[in-house]
Amino acid sequence: MNNSPTVLEIDLSSIEHNLNFFRSQLNPKTKILAVVKASGYGSDSVIMAETLEKLEVDYFAVAYADEGIALRSSGISTPILVLHPQLQNLEIICQNNLEPNLYSRRMLSEFLKLAKSLRLNNYPVHIKFNTGLNRLGFDAADIDFVCDNLKEQSLVRVKSIFSHLVASEDEGEKEFSLDQIEKFKSICSSFNSRLGYTPIRHMSNTSGILNYPETHFDMIRVGLGLYGFTNLTEKDSNLKNVLTLKTVISQIHSIKTGESVGYNRGFHAKSNMKTATLPIGHADGFFRSLGNGKTYVSVKGKKSQVIGNVCMDMIMIDVTDIPCKEGDEVIIFNSREEILLMADHSNSISYEILTAWGNRIRRVLK
Repeated sequence: MNNSPTVLEIDLSSIEHNLNFFRSQLNPKTKILAVVKASGYGSDSVIMAETLEKLEVDYFAVAYADEGIALRSSGISTPILVLHPQLQNLEIICQNNLEPNLYSRRMLSEFLKLAKSLRLNNYPVHIKFNTGLNRLGFDAADIDFVCDNLKEQSLVRVKSIFSHLVASEDEGEKEFSLDQIEKFKSICSSFNSRLGYTPIRHMSNTSGILNYPETHFDMIRVGLGLYGFTNLTEKDSNLKNVLTLKTVISQIHSIKTGESVGYNRGFHAKSNMKTATLPIGHADGFFRSLGNGKTYVSVKGKKSQVIGNVCMDMIMIDVTDIPCKEGDEVIIFNSREEILLMADHSNSISYEILTAWGNRIRRVLK
């Protein structure tokens, strides 16, 4: 049982608003794949999937098999693409009606062996091609190998062929992105003609949906955008923040001039002051790089600077000029701007801030 006073509030109405914004950018026939990996970008993957299933998204994507199994165990019936399956998990993927991305010669060959042993029939799989990210995926030169193994057999059927844009949010990389798009179009044309049927094509991530409408193809993938971010500052105003992180004051200390606060005496008081200790630390996802005055939280609507080194389970804040008491609520963040500020102050990105929060933090609906 998690009775932590530190809670991450999830606003489901904002999820719906954000999904509808991306729907408004699409042809009505274009399918939507919602990415709910990494605990729903740090929120709660089951809550996200249940909400998005009611909103009739066409597909879900997770990174690993266990994430998909958790959704199936919670009653999610929408198709689920496993983006990064591992060989040892292929059988359990089939047992849970998950759809693997077969991204390499080894993965394809091993899955076909498994499909034969399980006597599968037209089991849905997905094929990823690498067009420049150089992370996962077949090369264009592998088309013959893939098609020779997939055509004229009934064990599996390719539900989609896809790739991933490298820098869809970066105007300075537009030429590279356009080259990726042309490579993918060429791969799709060659692949489909060899395979004998036409799978779903998808390439767009969140910023790709907005910057490269020519990549909408048959389906788009939206992840970060569902949670209120696009990596495009001018577009963020169309979205609503989904997550609010709150905690409480555990204890208030009176600190005298010259006294220190926290490990390694990271902060020294230049005058008499008051500090408050909060039950959240780097074990919960509050980065150590955000200590020693690098960021602030909000108490009674006023900014309060984080002082001293961040501890594993606690942080200390300056409440000298804020009338407050033990047990009072503290807002770590409740807006996109504050999340982005935390990212900037820790030399990070919004993805890392969102997904950092650990299981000790209780998830609640707003």
